[in-house]
Amino acid sequence: MTLARIYKPSKTAMQSGWARTKMWVLEYVPEQKKANDPLMGWAGSGDMRQQIKLKFETCEEAEDYAQRKGISFVVLEAEPRRFRPKSYADNFK
Repeated sequence: MTLARIYKPSKTAMQSGWARTKMWVLEYVPEQKKANDPLMGWAGSGDMRQQIKLKFETCEEAEDYAQRKGISFVVLEAEPRRFRPKSYADNFK
């Protein structure tokens, strides 16, 4: 049986803006463990589904797609963003 994760990607440390964090992603859970290639030393697997990432506007769209295709899924909810306003004067307290 195919298993997938549905989540909203978080902002990376290299991003200053919130681009590419508003979409929901459906990503397949790997069925095989990655193995090292003896010649080149690269990590690889025979599971091609690891390369697929589908993007959706809402979580409901991703869930509907998974249900139509017969994919069992787990929805991973993101933790709410913690934001503390800072000011320049705080540097001198």
